[in-house]
Amino acid sequence: MFTQQHRWILAPPEELNGDAISWSEICASECVARLLSRKGFHSAEEVENFLRPRLNSLRDPFLLPQMDAAVSRILAALDRQERIVLFGDYDVDGVTSLALLDEMLRAYGATPELFLPLRMEEGYGLSRESVERCVKQHRPQLLIAVDCGTSSVHEVADLKKRGVNVIVLDHHQPKTELPDCVAIVNPKLTQCGFEYLSSVGVVFKLCHALLKTRPLPGFDLRTKLDLVALGTVADIVPLCGENRVLVQRGAIEIARSSRIGLSKLMQVAGVRAPILPEDIGYRLGPRLNAAGRLSTAEKSLRLLLTEDESEAAVLAGELDQENRKRQEIEQQIVDAAIERIDSQFDAARDAAIVAGARGWHPGVLGIVASRLVRKYHRPAIVIGFDENGVGKGSGRSIEGLNLVEALNRCAGSLDKYGGHEMAAGMALREENFDPFAKAFRNAARELLSNEALQPCLRLDHELAFAEIDVEFLRWHEMLQPFGNGNPQPLFLAREVEPVVPPRVMNEKHLLFRLRQGNHHRRAVYFNGASNQLPPAPWDVAFRIRADEYDGETLVAMHVEAVRAAEPM
Repeated sequence: MFTQQHRWILAPPEELNGDAISWSEICASECVARLLSRKGFHSAEEVENFLRPRLNSLRDPFLLPQMDAAVSRILAALDRQERIVLFGDYDVDGVTSLALLDEMLRAYGATPELFLPLRMEEGYGLSRESVERCVKQHRPQLLIAVDCGTSSVHEVADLKKRGVNVIVLDHHQPKTELPDCVAIVNPKLTQCGFEYLSSVGVVFKLCHALLKTRPLPGFDLRTKLDLVALGTVADIVPLCGENRVLVQRGAIEIARSSRIGLSKLMQVAGVRAPILPEDIGYRLGPRLNAAGRLSTAEKSLRLLLTEDESEAAVLAGELDQENRKRQEIEQQIVDAAIERIDSQFDAARDAAIVAGARGWHPGVLGIVASRLVRKYHRPAIVIGFDENGVGKGSGRSIEGLNLVEALNRCAGSLDKYGGHEMAAGMALREENFDPFAKAFRNAARELLSNEALQPCLRLDHELAFAEIDVEFLRWHEMLQPFGNGNPQPLFLAREVEPVVPPRVMNEKHLLFRLRQGNHHRRAVYFNGASNQLPPAPWDVAFRIRADEYDGETLVAMHVEAVRAAEPM
């Protein structure tokens, strides 16, 4: 069994007084001021915008590349009542993008057709098979490809020959050649400052651009931010820049539950206000993703768009069941993959993991890859082959390795690939598996430093129990929303002892009563029961969050790791 110990690295305390920003005037918590000072702000105004995100700080949507051309063509299609098809993707970012653009165009009086590719039969994006079915079913005059299309050079050329105009709204990494179409609104095409946006963020900017060009009295785009928050968090893009504003305000819209389908999904998922990114990432997102992973994402799309309460309840229940089925399939593949990997993995030799087998369901391979990354701290590619030896795979990375760059070096073994820095998909033949695996491991070895391959626990600040109170929590919560690009702070408490032995909950979690000097705290160590606790006293790595109990706000303490106390 592979195990690798984490190094604990405590960030050095910053010198606040020598900074151009007067931190004591901005923030009453020295700890939070230190956390903020690491984010590279240049002025007090930037800090203020971070702590208090506002929608009026959103920048001009026409700064995105080719936005003018996209808006002009869409408005012309509306005026001419053309047949518009919105062509999406089956993940949460793709489905929320489709729902948002559908509601926007319908507000203008259009009746767009919605098209989702079949994951198992047609694969990702504008594949030859999905384009053929789309054209046959809907005969589009304008096709708007959402969350895909940036790399679809041949497919867009084929659509153009058929007289179909194409607009691409996407955020995936462009390759050397771009499709020849009306517009490609992708923030990664230029240095426009919006590189962090997900596809639903790009669609939101398009909607904003449409409304600036042709206002719609009575249409409030802010009420659609629930969709933007769902897609942004689920796609694990950085929660920086405008994403921070969109997710924070979108979480408020989710909590209002004006979308009946989302309200029903929150009920089955046990989610209640206030909505945090973890609620989206671990409860709502996986259920919306489940249908697209195992069959078709149509149920998720219908759930987001329906106004019928009974239909919403049925769809939410079905998505919950599909998610349970997805978890079972995923666990079977994880167990099989770990068994294979442990028999040959060498941490000193291998800079990446590549695992594959016949019969592994392609819809869950991305999640399996994520779990392998967490276990082994290596970039991981997981591939499932069908009975004809055709393979589809998903990859997830670690900090320091751009997956697309690594896959560029293995292109000779792949039929198709694409994605972004931390996540990618690919297709290959079974006979090319071994050459690909070797090439990918070599690429990772060349691109990753030895330091990047060492798992570490990065501690943000040493925090004594005496400093943790509701006022500190208030400042801590102003750093929300936490996620990729804005991780939740991880604190260190030294010389901590258990008051009584920890209590095991649900056979896997530990409940602690901890003491540091004269101060006591309750804490929970999720999935900690399987870990061997060292002799006390301990150093404890932990996070905090707000916890509502009987109408009172309390500070909850979540333990991440425990080690024997070490001298300072």
